[in-house]
Amino acid sequence: MADQVARVAEHIRKEMGKAIVGQRAVLDQMLLVLLCGGHALIEGVPGLAKTLAVKVLALIGRLEFRRVQCTPDLMPADIQGTTIFNVQKGEFSLHRGPIFTDLLLVDEINRTPPRTQSALLEAMEERQVTLDGNTYMLSEFFTVFATQNPIEFEGTYPLPEAQLDRFLLKIRIGYPEAGEESEILRHYQEGFDPRGLDKLGLEQLPAGWLLAARAEVGAVRVEPALFQYVTNVVRRSRDWPALSLGASPRAAVNLLLAAKACASLEGRDFLIPDDVKTAAPAVLRHRLLLKPESDLEGMNSDQVIAELLAAVEVPK
Repeated sequence: MADQVARVAEHIRKEMGKAIVGQRAVLDQMLLVLLCGGHALIEGVPGLAKTLAVKVLALIGRLEFRRVQCTPDLMPADIQGTTIFNVQKGEFSLHRGPIFTDLLLVDEINRTPPRTQSALLEAMEERQVTLDGNTYMLSEFFTVFATQNPIEFEGTYPLPEAQLDRFLLKIRIGYPEAGEESEILRHYQEGFDPRGLDKLGLEQLPAGWLLAARAEVGAVRVEPALFQYVTNVVRRSRDWPALSLGASPRAAVNLLLAAKACASLEGRDFLIPDDVKTAAPAVLRHRLLLKPESDLEGMNSDQVIAELLAAVEVPK
């Protein structure tokens, strides 16, 4: 079905609008994560409906949803599960943790220590979990949406670069516009309850649509010159004066994949340089490490990405 991505996008945007006011760019990036089969780090202050958006997305997409609330005492077994001895059967059996789901919301991921954060690494990269020498496969739709607060640092553990690199996108959520905020109040006045999503009459995606849309994204044509363009963007970041750490080869793969999804969302079955430029900020912003002097000068990764894209020659 040649227009499957468009159908999926239209359906999800329409149904998400019943629960989420505004935030079109954010919702499109969450949709892009689903189309690519990747993971996303969502950054925003409390109260911006990050959790609600993920729950609604799971409900619309016919995806099982589980949540982990991160705290300093959270252990790897609390996420992955553990093997327990069944006295009646005389054997060990797996007690599955919340990681065995389709959409996993890891709330305030930077509040849990590195040992527990690392419990997600294998699952995010290989869609499998290894416990006591046994490997268990995860759902083909397994997706992690992890949230973090950008302004609260006391009692947090910064995510290591190895883990950040496993997130396809870093999605930044800002405050809604004044009109949108008034619309939110009107929704609550009319009886909207985020704890009663079943009352919204959300229509689920027809079975098979999401897999068909992913196949359509994978079939987007890419000219050789655009392979080189993506490569040049990523390699240029590694010797950029303001950066102490540039993008990895995994970043290049993710940039290409996200750009293909952007092309599909625009209704094209071929890639153009603008798709790469559209995808680049969300794909690269969490993978670049600013030099201390650049940070002191008030620069941020999005500014560096804009300068970097302007410096790389665009193929004709």
